[in-house]
Amino acid sequence: MEARGGITVRQALGLPALRGGLPEVVAGADRLGGTVRWVHAGEVPNIASLLKGGELLLTTGLGLGHRAAEQRAFVGRLAERGIAALVVELGPRFERLPLPLVEAARAAGLPLVQLHREVAFVSVTEEIHTEIVNGHYALLRQAEEVHTRCTHALLAGGGVPHVLRVLADFVRGPVFLETPEGQLLYAAGPGGSPGNGSDNASENTDALAVWEGLRGGRAAREAGPPQGSVLVDVAGGGQGTGAVRARLVLPAVSAPLGQAHRLAAERAAGTLAVVLMQARQEEELAARGRGDFLTDLAEGRVAPEAAPGRAKALGFKPGGGPLLPVVMRLAPQLAPSGDWAVLARAVLGELASVGVPVLLGVRPVEGRVPLLVGLRAEQERTAVADRVATALRAGVERAGLERAGAQRPVVVVGTAGGWAAASAGLRHAAETAAAAQGLGEPPWYDARGLDIELLLWRLREHRDLAAFVERALGPLLAHDRAARPPLLPTLESYLAHAGRKAETARELHLNRQTLYNRLAKIGELLGRDLEEPGTVLTLSLALRARRHTP
Repeated sequence: MEARGGITVRQALGLPALRGGLPEVVAGADRLGGTVRWVHAGEVPNIASLLKGGELLLTTGLGLGHRAAEQRAFVGRLAERGIAALVVELGPRFERLPLPLVEAARAAGLPLVQLHREVAFVSVTEEIHTEIVNGHYALLRQAEEVHTRCTHALLAGGGVPHVLRVLADFVRGPVFLETPEGQLLYAAGPGGSPGNGSDNASENTDALAVWEGLRGGRAAREAGPPQGSVLVDVAGGGQGTGAVRARLVLPAVSAPLGQAHRLAAERAAGTLAVVLMQARQEEELAARGRGDFLTDLAEGRVAPEAAPGRAKALGFKPGGGPLLPVVMRLAPQLAPSGDWAVLARAVLGELASVGVPVLLGVRPVEGRVPLLVGLRAEQERTAVADRVATALRAGVERAGLERAGAQRPVVVVGTAGGWAAASAGLRHAAETAAAAQGLGEPPWYDARGLDIELLLWRLREHRDLAAFVERALGPLLAHDRAARPPLLPTLESYLAHAGRKAETARELHLNRQTLYNRLAKIGELLGRDLEEPGTVLTLSLALRARRHTP
């Protein structure tokens, strides 16, 4: 029984039932290694329409036709179906197979066998089907043995590399675990040490050399592994049951791989999915633990004098410089569905290039990522904040949490200082990040510059704030609901430019007279002088407050 399972045509001809018919191969002798998927017996001319491919067809030749053209067409249709072999029992219909039939089989590469003695087709069918079933059982047993060895490796404390090593020993060739995009995660070879694509490359040089040759370049990945290789998806990445977290690749280095190897890879993929899911859960729990610590620090549940020790236990060693509190808040529609382990890993990967100590956590309930950054000096605040904000946004994109039409994440940077200041700074930055959602999209906000927004956000549920907005802007909002063009954008631009009409006109692409007419209409609707300082302050506050009211 071959590794790919089933029974070959050559093996079928060697079974007692067919061997008793004195089989003679008259065409396709070089194709006897093909796999017999099933056995079918029939005598009708259109028998090919009943076949699916891989069958060994038994016949006495009654449906082959009398004319040469019919016999060639009969063979052609069988070859198109991809049957494994045609076996014709000689007797009343044919004493010897006609030459057109033999020539057509040779031209099509179809194994053609004539039986010189009568055989019981039912006995042939029973024998071959028994071998096929036994072959499939043997394949399942081999795959189960690989699965058992993988399980034992895990119970002994092994991880992904050890599972791959078990599979590589079975395949007797290299095995790779890649990202869905084709980047190497792990490599393993038979009889060698399991390797990691980044950390343990020296331990598995041969397997990594094979990967570099077959999969290392972009063109090679796009072309795919050699024909006869096995690719199996490892589920468990992102949302949905069909999501792919990684891909198991068994390249056909020296020879095509068979069904036994695919079954073993599928069993191993199930084990790997559990391992990766567990690792992701542990990763997310660790990130949540860091987020809980930072939140406890912000809420005053951790004393400043106790904070350094707890932070050190979490891997944060900032040195003696000031601490910079930073909070990133995701858009509300992204927060519930976010893969927080992937996000934390991606953000930390981006932050590694910043070159400063970082303690990063996640708070899925609030949809935010708090972190403390260790500075060498206060003067670094702006430069480090720029780099950290860039890394945070890049991490969100890398984690696949960008959504079309969704607000971009808000990054707020607090005031640098010691552990006591970090407590207040984290709390202030977290609240400010919530208040800043819906504003423009600069790389990051300075928490000190958004105190008015924060005050209005804290008053968002107070009915007096909604009443204030209605008194200040009600007539203008009513006009815009009933008439065109809307005038609110004109007022927003006018106030944003501190009453400079030329700049306002340029931004709105209006000529000056049109702008003057619109401003006059706004003043008329509101009953206010738009150049009076008190009016400017009232309307500016009302526009800001409107973002936080229903």
